Amino acid sequence: MKALILAAGQSTRIHLIYGDRPKCLIPFNNSEWTILDQQIHSLFSTRVEDIGIVVGYEKDQIIRHVRSNYRACLDHFRFIENPVFAETNNIYSLWLACEWLKASSFVCLNADVAFDSRILLPALSSVAPITMIVDPVWRDEAMKVTIAGDRVIRMSKQIFGKDFGATYTGITVFEASVQERFFARVGDLIRTGKEHVYFNVAVQQLADEGVQIAYTETGGLLWAEIEDFAELALARLFVFPRLSPVVDVA
Repeated sequence: MKALILAAGQSTRIHLIYGDRPKCLIPFNNSEWTILDQQIHSLFSTRVEDIGIVVGYEKDQIIRHVRSNYRACLDHFRFIENPVFAETNNIYSLWLACEWLKASSFVCLNADVAFDSRILLPALSSVAPITMIVDPVWRDEAMKVTIAGDRVIRMSKQIFGKDFGATYTGITVFEASVQERFFARVGDLIRTGKEHVYFNVAVQQLADEGVQIAYTETGGLLWAEIEDFAELALARLFVFPRLSPVVDVA
């Protein structure tokens, strides 16, 4: 099992607070501990130790942070550059990692999500081709899913009312068995000029074709996706204080 952290984006909505700092390097309260550190430690704690990070915006900051803080285990990391991060969305970042991920099961994480590491365990144990981690609680800015039985049948930010099943956390697990088919859909979208969409568009295509898109729930465990000032403020009050730094990974 590998992990891919999508960290190439520009973070324009919180630029006024953090300037040129990438969102994944936002620190927790009064600490040098960052969202990226919390993701790395969560992955290590669940025995996912082969981590790719797609970088773009302020890439040197991210690479320097990892090299400085994880000197004893740098062989666990692979940096993949998205040179056109300003003109593309996360589907293109994922596409650039295709060769590195080849033939492996992997968990894909948006780089602005902080979470209790226990959220990962049920999804990593899933035998479904694709498993999305979701929260039954509505959150305004996040992507939503519609659920039928044990499957996610639709995913969009434009899901409301009776169609709402859960909120997507920004974490998805892909089994090796579905990888070739998934990346074929991703490649088709990019070749037809849709490099600006979310990779979930390719997941939706597979769902429409009958591929099982399973889900696991957060189970009330804490998580936060930092899209804007309001979400950052809430995370600082209610989430970051409860996701304590781990002392060492070496």
